Amino acid sequence: MSDTIQGHGQAALRTRVRETKFCTACGACVNLCPYQAYYQDEVVTLHVCDLQEGRCFAFCPRTATDLDSLRARLFDPQDLTPEIGAVKDYSICRAADEKIRRQAQHGGTVSALMSLALEEGIIDTAVVAQGGDRFTHQGVAVGEAAEVRKRGKSKFIAAGTIAAFNRAAQSDSQKIGVVATPCQALALAKMRMKPFPEKDNNIDKLKLVVGLFCGWTLSWKKLIPLLKTRTNLEEIVGMDIPPGKGQVAVFTQTGAIAIPWEEIDPLVREGCRICLDTTAEFADISVGSARLPEDWETLRSWNQVIVRTKTGQDLIDLARKKGILEFREVPAEVLEELKKAALNKKRTALKTIMEKTGTPEDLIYVDRRDSVICRILG
Repeated sequence: MSDTIQGHGQAALRTRVRETKFCTACGACVNLCPYQAYYQDEVVTLHVCDLQEGRCFAFCPRTATDLDSLRARLFDPQDLTPEIGAVKDYSICRAADEKIRRQAQHGGTVSALMSLALEEGIIDTAVVAQGGDRFTHQGVAVGEAAEVRKRGKSKFIAAGTIAAFNRAAQSDSQKIGVVATPCQALALAKMRMKPFPEKDNNIDKLKLVVGLFCGWTLSWKKLIPLLKTRTNLEEIVGMDIPPGKGQVAVFTQTGAIAIPWEEIDPLVREGCRICLDTTAEFADISVGSARLPEDWETLRSWNQVIVRTKTGQDLIDLARKKGILEFREVPAEVLEELKKAALNKKRTALKTIMEKTGTPEDLIYVDRRDSVICRILG
């Protein structure tokens, strides 16, 4: 996007990201200073800052990002794929503990791994999302495995999780793990590059990132009026996306409500429509719902897992050794189907970006010379 605002501080962030609706509400620009806050599912300005360069701008996943440099810094080159990033290992698994699975969205793998990391001292603090008043969501730092397991459901609404990480990194916490969506994992990766060495945000306290597969999040302000036409907000106990049905399922205390995709699509955040990442490529481990040739009720109890780093591999190996996770055979075509779906999302996002900018030379936050982009666009 044309460089109409000089500098790389709060003013540029507001003009280039928030006013253009590209903000994902990841929370990376919050709790770094007193000037910005997270409210409902938006970042709001409390005070104007006149700095020409700031961490708020540098860490944002929707400002200019050198993805090739991040990949080179964080992953083994031999593991990189153009579709889903680094793949050191791939598996279908779930929490062995049925109680964890019942509290989770699908197979409970994320809850099981974060709980294990806390119990083994790999981390002393877990940053996760939790529901709040009137269906709002926010990030929270917890220190007990039971607290992680209570927050295992998917939210489909931004939670500002990285704002909670920024707060935790300034506390007595020394080893922090984060459950992150793709944009949140990208923000953490940009922090790890330490663009301001004198203000590195205690990023070295970050010891583990468990990523979540994500297609989009919804605008809280738009979603609430729609939900109110179908049920009382207090009765909602969960949401899900049954594969192949073109609808979102809203679970209440008295049953399930199906909302057609045509009503959901206008609620998707604009910042999600330009996202190239389905599988949280900048995490240590990425987890999503399983996609297998079986019925939905069976699928809901399994996850597909991508291991990307040695940290992730060590945790998965430990979970296998201790019987925390149970694994099943992976059909040969499943990983290829995932790559195909992820590549389609990249192509769709790039098309949307070029429609907004009017040129393939301006890809908003992505460098046209990026190796993956060159492979897709030629």
